[in-house]
Formats: sequence, structure tokens, C-alpha cells
Amino acid sequence: MDSPEDGARLAARDRAAAVAALSGRFPLADLLEVASPPMSTYYYALSHPKGPTRPELRPRVAEFFGRLPNGVGHRQIAMELRAVDGVRIADKAVLKMMGEMGLRCGIRRETDRHRYSSYRGRVGETFENVLGRDFAADALWRKMCTDVTEFKLSFGRAHLAPVYDFGSEEIVAHSISLHPDLAHQEEMLGMPMEAKPEEVSLIPHSDMGWRYQHVAYVRRLAENGFIQNMSRKGDCLDNGATEQVFGHLKDEFFRGRDWGTFEELKADLEAYIRHWNHVRRQRRLKGLTPVEFREQALREAA
Repeated sequence: MDSPEDGARLAARDRAAAVAALSGRFPLADLLEVASPPMSTYYYALSHPKGPTRPELRPRVAEFFGRLPNGVGHRQIAMELRAVDGVRIADKAVLKMMGEMGLRCGIRRETDRHRYSSYRGRVGETFENVLGRDFAADALWRKMCTDVTEFKLSFGRAHLAPVYDFGSEEIVAHSISLHPDLAHQEEMLGMPMEAKPEEVSLIPHSDMGWRYQHVAYVRRLAENGFIQNMSRKGDCLDNGATEQVFGHLKDEFFRGRDWGTFEELKADLEAYIRHWNHVRRQRRLKGLTPVEFREQALREAA
């Protein structure tokens, strides 16, 4: 972190640079009186005009930024530069470079206050929130979450139901459907049922939506050794980890876009999920992608 002395020095340098830029339009004496930079700082700024940040990296920054339709954030780009190109660079330096290049990845803002909700009261069996808000997992296949998010498009509505592993931050299974019905959940559950190691007691976390209370859903989880866990009604923080995944997805993939057909949306959404698992690096995973982290964990356990 910069010290107060460093901050004061940078501020003086910026004032001196501003004086140098305006010196041809206004009397220099007046500018120096208003800005009050040290004379030595002024002449240094005059002889050392500010240049672009790491110009040799700009093509790679633009390449990484353009991987997704809505751009890629500076932390993702910094991790790519370090992991792929072996560049020593701080996240803030990439953010500064992107600002100079006019590249901006928007911060999510909630605009639709009428979120999709599947809650219909108590229509089946419910379960305690034994996890609380402890979503940290020190191994694969220990804690996972699932939910449904809705996409409103010109052709109608589509729904995504993913299964997210807290250990690897990987989307290990998903289903994309026009209708958020029980068949949608059956398709989504297929992969975890087949892939879960027999000795693992997996805890799948969900909200209290009707589908997660349904007798067929509850029975299938129990028969396969899953320990069902539910967030409390009306407490959004209990499901915050899942909503965070949806937030990134809506920012990077969906915001400002539309599709003419369900098939087009599905193909692009499948490609984004592959990007999430195989390309998108995670800070908590020390710069690895979810698939790289999973494969490394499996090698270490072997």
C-alpha cells in the first residue's frame, strides 16, 4: 500500500503535469501560483512526459478482454498475464492500463427487482440449513449448490440450473431449458449422480423452491447418499454464494444481449460454461482455472 508521502508526491507530480499541459494557454506564473507544485517537480514533469503503462502488453490485454462479449475484468486479465505469459504485474497496473485503453468491464447492478422465484410455500419436505453460511470446502465433492436463474429474451424465457462445486469452483453439471419443471432438474442431476465418489458424503445446498421439496427430487438425492441442505426462507445471504455465480454469469455473458431462438442461446451458454470451467481463472484457486485445480487435486490425492 502507498504511504501518505507517496500519495503526496504523486499528487504534486500530477499538478505539475497539469501546469505543463496548460502552460501554452495561460501565464506560467499564474498556473504555478494556483497549483503550487514544487519547482523541481514541475521541471521534472516537463522533461519527463507521462507515457502509457506497459505499452508492450496492450495487445495481450485487448486479446484477453475480448474473450467475452461484455469484456473481462482486470483481475482476470492480470491472472492470465501471470499464468500464461509469465509477466510480473499487479492487478492495479492492469486496471490502470485498461483505463488508458478505454476498456471497461461493467460492475453488476440489479435492475430487475422482480427476480425469478420458485417458492410456493411448504409443498413437500424441507431440510435444515446445517451449513449455515459456511461454503468453504477443502476438498472436491464435499459441498455443492444449485439453483435456477431465468433469462428474459425476445423469443420468451429460458432457464439455467447449474451444480456448482465449492471446492473447485467448477460448474460440474447443468441443464438449460425453456421450462423450469421437474424434468429440468432430472437432467441436471444426472451427472452428479454418476460422478460422485461412493465414499463421499456430498451436501447439496439449495433454496426452499418447490422442486427441491418434491418427493421425487428428495428421494433421488437420499438414495444416492446426498445430505440435502436448504437456505432459510427470506434470508438471501444463505444463498449468496449461488447468487454470486449468477451475478458473474449475467455480467459476463448475458447483460445487453439477446438471442432470436432458444437453440442459439443454449449453444452460446454452453460455450460460456466451458469458458468458466476451462479458461476463467479464480483468485481463490491461486490463479488456476476450476478444471486445472480439480486435476491438480486429483493428482495430489492419487
